[in-house]
Amino acid sequence: MMTTTRRTLLGAVPALALAGASRTAQAATTLHLVYAFYSDATKPVVEGIVADYQKANPGITINAEEIGWDNLQQVLTTDVSGGTAPDIAVIATRWILDYAKQNIAEPLDSYITPQYRSEFFETLLGPSTIDGKLWGLPFVASTRALYCNTDLLQQAGVAAPPTTWDELRAAATKVKQAGKAYGFAIQGKEIETDTYWYYSLWTHGGEIVRDGKSAIASPEGVAATELYRSLIADGLTQPTPTAYNRQDVETLFKQGRVAMVATGPWLRGQLTKEAPNVKYTTSGIPEATQKATWGGTDSVVMFASGTNKPAAWKFMSEALVTPASTLELTKREGFLPVTKAAADNPQVKAELGAFTALLPYAKFAPQIPNWEQIVDITISALQTVYLGHSAAQPALSDAAKKIDALLT
Repeated sequence: MMTTTRRTLLGAVPALALAGASRTAQAATTLHLVYAFYSDATKPVVEGIVADYQKANPGITINAEEIGWDNLQQVLTTDVSGGTAPDIAVIATRWILDYAKQNIAEPLDSYITPQYRSEFFETLLGPSTIDGKLWGLPFVASTRALYCNTDLLQQAGVAAPPTTWDELRAAATKVKQAGKAYGFAIQGKEIETDTYWYYSLWTHGGEIVRDGKSAIASPEGVAATELYRSLIADGLTQPTPTAYNRQDVETLFKQGRVAMVATGPWLRGQLTKEAPNVKYTTSGIPEATQKATWGGTDSVVMFASGTNKPAAWKFMSEALVTPASTLELTKREGFLPVTKAAADNPQVKAELGAFTALLPYAKFAPQIPNWEQIVDITISALQTVYLGHSAAQPALSDAAKKIDALLT
């Protein structure tokens, strides 16, 4: 799933001190963990997990390295090619197919027990299951909802959050006429530009891939794109969405400069800390022909090249991905819990219930080869339309031909 804030490489976290002699007679073990940056809360959470584990397991040292999302895939690719892959890493679940096909990841079926597996929501294990084998553990999860600034909507004469795209257009028009903010923010820059478009695609009944071929140029895909293009052309969004990444559109909402934005549960926590005066509510993604939302997970994988796989699994299953660590990540980062025990926490239920309720309508990115290249092609086509350089049909048709070449 890709996470909340994408930033540049933050550099390696220094190796934590060796925790003394092992309680058993086995030799000291060092594991290399690479994890993704989500927010300023990520490092303290992971370092706490590592410190507690090392204290309880003398002889085990975890070298933990935090890397920004924009650089994570390239860093891991370079490490794998150079023979210096980590033992464990947090990655976007959609990368797992390539990791499995290229024998980079280690299948986990021989390690996971039925009891441990039962701690997870089974639906969240599906995206990391390829050809019947489990290749990763869910680390964080999210769905996406529509955030609405209630003050801005009320000042514009909008009584309730929109439930359909037609209602969103009407609300955005009134907000524009009120002259105090933009109506609806659209992301058009950098990673996850395609994700923002899937909200429209899926609610229009479209699919990313259908019968083994790209379906982005289907009538539903064209309608979904034309919706965003027309909102931009009519001045109902912020100017030039191709200059705004996800963090940028979220910042507009925090600043009270846009009335509506679609994003994940992490924004709730950011609003509490950074914009406590912004009054808002959340609702489902507006419908066209059906309900839908993006369902995302990031996963923890074990690398096939690791020399300490039993120790790596022990750390994964006993510390990194447990009900306790999941609950801490959920509270600190604002993601949805991936374990049942964490989801049953009263605080989690009270704060994230609206997003959890969207899980039945969540769709996940397909597990197909060359996904990142497909994403790049899709984003390029969307940006061409958003900038007014092309109509939706020709831009998407050209992109679909390029994607089909990658799918064969």
